[in-house]
Amino acid sequence: MIKNTAKKIYVFLIFVFLYAPIATLIVLSFNASKTRAKWGGFTLKWYIALFKNKDILQALFNTLAIALIASLVATVVGTIACIAIMNLKRRSRTIVMGITNIPMLNADIVTGISLMLLFISMGLRFGFGTILLSHITFCIPYVILSVMPRMKQLNPSTFEAALDLGAGPIYGFFKVVFPDILPGVLSGFLMAFTMSLDDFIITHFTKGAGVDTLSTKIYTEVKKGIKPEMYALSTIIFVTVLILL
Repeated sequence: MIKNTAKKIYVFLIFVFLYAPIATLIVLSFNASKTRAKWGGFTLKWYIALFKNKDILQALFNTLAIALIASLVATVVGTIACIAIMNLKRRSRTIVMGITNIPMLNADIVTGISLMLLFISMGLRFGFGTILLSHITFCIPYVILSVMPRMKQLNPSTFEAALDLGAGPIYGFFKVVFPDILPGVLSGFLMAFTMSLDDFIITHFTKGAGVDTLSTKIYTEVKKGIKPEMYALSTIIFVTVLILL
């Protein structure tokens, strides 16, 4: 009895530590007072102000657009890469997989500075395009990580049977192989989308003047004093994710 009670208390404390900060943020988004130390009554004015703030809405649009495009491109490229890797010899496959894992193990600040230097050497103008290229670059390894286990579970005989029955390579792939690896492709897409949505360091080093994502916008606002509209935006994002889950 005591052991079960202790387990419940332990789990309860874990959830408190995880969600108390988010609950505090949600409460503050409805606080009429600008100061976080005093409750000034219930209000929706910060939500109204949020949808009137063009800078924040533009940063939100940039964030979602970059995350969606980057994750789609990374998913396509990563899936094709998995097919190519599976056709390599065992030793070559191990080496290539080790190389693809390096960006995930590498420090974000090193990746960010490296990409920044690459874009400078190529003479590219920093802005939306450089952020997008950066996000595609660091999202591809996560897609490969998600799709590769599904590729290893495939039975190559089914694809060969489809070819023997008259299917072309492309038709056979989408009819036989793709349905089997689809769960891995979807999880890779979602992981890439999440990583892109959450990134700050790499974006900070590869963005141009006047182009912001939510992470860089919030970082800029913190220096000047964060606005309550950010609480409202964070609440909306949290509730949206909660509904999707």
